Amino acid sequence: MLTEKMWNAIQDIYNAILSHPFIKGLVEGSLAEEKFKYYILQDYLYLREFSKALAIISAKAEKQNEAMLFSSHLQSIMRVENELHNFFMNAWNITEEEKAKLIPSPTNLLYTSFLLSTVLYKPYFEAVSAVLPCYWIYMEVGKELLKKGSPNPLYDRWIKTYGGEEYEKGVRAVLDVVNSFKLTQEEEARAVRTFRIASIMEYMFWDSAYKLEKFPFNF
Repeated sequence: MLTEKMWNAIQDIYNAILSHPFIKGLVEGSLAEEKFKYYILQDYLYLREFSKALAIISAKAEKQNEAMLFSSHLQSIMRVENELHNFFMNAWNITEEEKAKLIPSPTNLLYTSFLLSTVLYKPYFEAVSAVLPCYWIYMEVGKELLKKGSPNPLYDRWIKTYGGEEYEKGVRAVLDVVNSFKLTQEEEARAVRTFRIASIMEYMFWDSAYKLEKFPFNF
């Protein structure tokens, strides 16, 4: 299956994510809250762009059930993620005015630009391959973290969001879409390459939060 080839192609990346000090710090409760806050705020910005990518994929889908699938995921993200982000932003007393002034990190801008350019200008199978790591890696990481939890209630709240059965159900549906593609050998190689590139950026996103990455100059 194509998804099996994809997952085998990112074992080094996935293992690096699981062993990253950001992830370890979430479980141990030792992660500096400043870094977690940075991550949540960047994730808030990221998901606004990711939602646009899903909207484009839904429009590109030729099968009605797939169009409806990605459309439903878009609505789910807007509902569930907004609730999650609002929970954290209220906990940190972040105002609407402050949210409006947030700017993406270099990695965030790189990742979302890659996603949007891919879903806009590449074929449907590559578009789905580009967004798949965000679905799949979060599910697998969430399942691992859910086994351990976190002594920090803020971190534990985040872990439970991505480790639940409902989230996994949505991911499995996208995996089924990918495995239904009828691709040539060259197209399959492109799909795997796109999946790996986006997976690298998933790692970079965690890493950028741990390093509190910033642009060298103000916008």
